[in-house]
Amino acid sequence: MSQVTVTLPDGSSRSVSSGTPVRDVAAEISAGLAKAAYAALVNGKLVDLSYPLETDAAVRIVTDKSLEALPLLRHSTAHLMAAAVTNLFPGTQCGIGPATDEGFFYDFIVDRPFVPEDLDAIEQKMRELAQQDLLYERQMWRRDEAKAFFAKRGEPLKVQLIDEKTEGQTEVSCYTIKDKETFIDFCVGPHVPSTGKLKAFKLLSTSNAYWKGDARNAPMQRIYGTAFASDKELKAYLAQIEEAKKRDHRKLGRELGLFTFHQWAPGAAFWLDKGTTLYNTLANYMREVLFPAGYVEVKTPLVYNKALWERSGHWAHYKDNMFLIESEGETMSVKPMNCPGHFLTYASTTHSYRDLPVRFHEQTPLHRNEASGVLSGLTRVRQFSQDDAHCFITPEQIGDEVERLIRLVQRVYGDFALPFTAKLSTRPEKFMGEIATWDHAEAQLKEALVRAKLEYTLNEGDGAFYGPKIDFDVTDAIGRKWQCATIQLDYQQPENFDLKYIGADNAEHRPVVIHRAIFGSFERFIAILIEHYAGAFPLWLAPVQAIVLPISDRHQPYAATVRDKLAAAGLRAELDDRQEKIGYKIREAQLQKIPYMLVTGDREAAEGTVSVRSRSAGDLGARPIDAFVAAAKDEIATKNLGSALKAQGSGTEAVA
Repeated sequence: MSQVTVTLPDGSSRSVSSGTPVRDVAAEISAGLAKAAYAALVNGKLVDLSYPLETDAAVRIVTDKSLEALPLLRHSTAHLMAAAVTNLFPGTQCGIGPATDEGFFYDFIVDRPFVPEDLDAIEQKMRELAQQDLLYERQMWRRDEAKAFFAKRGEPLKVQLIDEKTEGQTEVSCYTIKDKETFIDFCVGPHVPSTGKLKAFKLLSTSNAYWKGDARNAPMQRIYGTAFASDKELKAYLAQIEEAKKRDHRKLGRELGLFTFHQWAPGAAFWLDKGTTLYNTLANYMREVLFPAGYVEVKTPLVYNKALWERSGHWAHYKDNMFLIESEGETMSVKPMNCPGHFLTYASTTHSYRDLPVRFHEQTPLHRNEASGVLSGLTRVRQFSQDDAHCFITPEQIGDEVERLIRLVQRVYGDFALPFTAKLSTRPEKFMGEIATWDHAEAQLKEALVRAKLEYTLNEGDGAFYGPKIDFDVTDAIGRKWQCATIQLDYQQPENFDLKYIGADNAEHRPVVIHRAIFGSFERFIAILIEHYAGAFPLWLAPVQAIVLPISDRHQPYAATVRDKLAAAGLRAELDDRQEKIGYKIREAQLQKIPYMLVTGDREAAEGTVSVRSRSAGDLGARPIDAFVAAAKDEIATKNLGSALKAQGSGTEAVA
């Protein structure tokens, strides 16, 4: 029998017989590794442990410590869940069951919606199957036999998937758990070797779904779950979920009076007075960041003729996501993004190389026709605004401009106490332009990241078809990651719109466009902030920064004077003049998460002071009004996340 050479991650190699399964290589290295093995990477491809080694190969064994382990484990758990469902509910049709960033889901066609008791029963059945340590086995079936098998079982969705995914193939990959009577699925895998590897999982919820996400297709029931390599990780995640429920921006937005929704305007928020204040504070903050950095603000039309979208390419690829309007025989669209409008704005003027970079910023509303089933609070809406900008530069300016943008991202996320990570996405398999241009652009992005001293991960082949990009993920207070900022290079649209500048040689040249946003959409970023701060915004962001609380009716005139002084100093202040006990007013202000409560009684009125109570630090004692204002303004100016005021005594006598 011929031999093949296996090269291990440490550079060592060994010779094995051709056809040796990967699991035997793991066993030869050590019994412990064989026991811990989930799968393997063979020449960079993730495969089952049963995979036969038939040529020389680089091999790395995947265990629960490997980066590849979690999605593999979750995909296998999705199959385990489907096995439990089909055993408990005969006649169920299976859809798809992928791993996700948070866990996994599987879609089913069933006779009735799943109820909580069903989830309990399904999870119990999953545990029974896991304890039996049943094998996951990959079987290669003739394509026509597989289609006939699933058709006979009453699973036309699987037949459809085989038709779509395996055109031109003679064989298809199917996976069983134990045997095809227990469970079988059309799947390319790979999977863990057996159900015994699946120990830490939990089913979370159900929802309505449609086959392929299209409401015109068959309605389905989706079950969501999650899985981890250990119970400790699972418990930590479930605790995070419980904390996330308390911080849910939809719940807090309602309780804090920030926004509401109505069925007659799906996917569009009604911003209440406090929410509008928060929105405008963020909008003006971004202007304060961008204007000194050389940006100008523009406002472009909301509605365009379809000819614009045909020129940009969106009509062919994005029309279904646009709101269309018929006017005087012309087809128009409400804009879903600002880019084409900025291209027309740039093209309306002749530019010299001396003018570049030209940086346009815009915050006008955008509309996207999202499916009703995916709308979710502020994180998935139909109407939104972005801190959108497009920078028109020469190719030689790429590195410097990207470094400037990275430093803007660092500053902005620092002001919100949002840690972040960056990833660089490079040329995809299908791309526009010349390879040399791409190589130059990617080198410039890498150099800018290095100069900004920003660590990043390389996301090979995940760039947009028109250029490479840098994406930023922020991490909130409970450890969840959110993709926010993006810096995208675009060589294609300057060609589409015939954009030009006059170079030093007096000839016409193409600019490069950088698409960039830091917040992303204001709506989604506000949702992130609400949950990051649990609604307790830092002073500079809080819709109401201070509330004046008179102890009794006779203290109201002085309290009104205090409120007016705060407002004159630029603070967002309110007066609670209700005929309620002071303890009740304080509790109400705490529930509204107002940063400072200023109590006024006889002594404060006589001395021209206020008794300060902090949302987080409690009673801080009496202060002259001017001293409080100065400290509060310093806290706002420095974006301080903690109080600029320090306790001087308990201050309890002020509320006695």
